[in-house]
Amino acid sequence: MMSIDGRLTLAPDVLLLHGDPRWDALTVPGIDVYQGLMSAYQPQALLEGSGSFVLPGQVSDPLPAYPGDPGALYQSYLPQAVVQQPGRKWFVVVDSRGRVRWMFKEFPGETWSGWHLLVLTSRQTPAEYLAYLRSQEIPYLVAGNERVDLGQAVEALQRELGVEQIVATGGGQLSGALLRSSLIDEISLEVLPAAIGGAGVPSLFDAPPLLAGQLPTRLKLLECRPQPDGRLLLYYRVLNSG
Repeated sequence: MMSIDGRLTLAPDVLLLHGDPRWDALTVPGIDVYQGLMSAYQPQALLEGSGSFVLPGQVSDPLPAYPGDPGALYQSYLPQAVVQQPGRKWFVVVDSRGRVRWMFKEFPGETWSGWHLLVLTSRQTPAEYLAYLRSQEIPYLVAGNERVDLGQAVEALQRELGVEQIVATGGGQLSGALLRSSLIDEISLEVLPAAIGGAGVPSLFDAPPLLAGQLPTRLKLLECRPQPDGRLLLYYRVLNSG
């Protein structure tokens, strides 16, 4: 969901998931975006970035230092009591820096029945954060060295948990990383009839600039559905990744 100029929020210091009353005024009341995506794509996992929960520069509550040998913490943690629940689905969050402190492992409400939190980490994730996740019985996958390797993470989700369909609902940095990693098959957009502007305001694909000789990602339009209120629903298939 974006403005006509590709903005995902109204300002750099506005969280994607928590929104803003000015942004809410642009959307249609009563429409559950998550429900629409789950109905259309039937995903086994939804993918978010930590920036949907924590602002840049925001300091999280400190965690106690891990007293033992941290080596074992850097093995993926998939407790069987959580993983083997029939019909389990995953709310997956990329958080290699260990920034988010979680209020829920299983999200409340009938809509989210069967969905469980899973965190993507790397070998540079602080040991105290991995210990915290284990203490809360929050599953995590270790994928990548300096940061989360999204390609490795997607492969691990399929190999370890049988995930075949992922819908990414995160912000511009996550979408940009997926784009540059050639991990996007389809793009579903709801374009709001508003222009926001503003330098540094999160946009749809906040990816690094194209390298010399690197081509833009080409798309094929699958469907265009104008709405009476001025919104535009667009569906594209990715043809290549440059």
